[in-house]
Amino acid sequence: MADAYEAQLRDPEVQALSCDERLGLLADEEWSRRQSRRLARRLKEAKLPLNATIEDIDYTIPRGLDRALIRTLAEGRWLQEHLCVLISGPTGAGKTFIASALGNAACRQGFTARYYRLSRLLADLGIAKADGSYPRLLARLAKTDLLLLDEWGLAPLTIADARELLEVIDDRCTTRSTLIGSQLPVDAWHGTIPDPSLADALLDRIVHTAHKIALRGESMRKLRAKKVS
Repeated sequence: MADAYEAQLRDPEVQALSCDERLGLLADEEWSRRQSRRLARRLKEAKLPLNATIEDIDYTIPRGLDRALIRTLAEGRWLQEHLCVLISGPTGAGKTFIASALGNAACRQGFTARYYRLSRLLADLGIAKADGSYPRLLARLAKTDLLLLDEWGLAPLTIADARELLEVIDDRCTTRSTLIGSQLPVDAWHGTIPDPSLADALLDRIVHTAHKIALRGESMRKLRAKKVS
């Protein structure tokens, strides 16, 4: 507010305003700066892999992307209702970009978010168990409004991995939202978990309350490279 006040002193038009009007401008400036700092903090903590926004999503390349669904998700109601989003499709179809764009939109709407490659999350859980920080990590994940898990099914899960993941998902079920990206179609996810009972328990908490985005087609990087050449 001190910076904004000094700026007012240098602006003859502002000085012509009433005291109440100038005070209102100072309050607006302070509110805007606080909001900007909070957004910057949420985006930093989210660790999104790409600087993507909903407006940047490319619909010109046919890949089965439903513009109406993306528009609905961008409004954020699915986060308020604690639903999930499952994005599947081949390498290069844009899964991580769309996930990052939805994560960015969530942060702009005031939600907290955190992106992980699934292998990295499992590694961090293992480290946390070893150093005694496991309960704190679970609590932090449980409180995060949107957990983004990428590369689901890239490598088969062990039974121990599936149990760890069930612990994380169970804490979030009906209270927070989860977004999962995978090269595998959703109906093939069950086969990536070696224990059918664990697979049933885990997927039951994810699939039935999820919006599904199934991408198809060639890699967008490959198609764009062809255009350039």
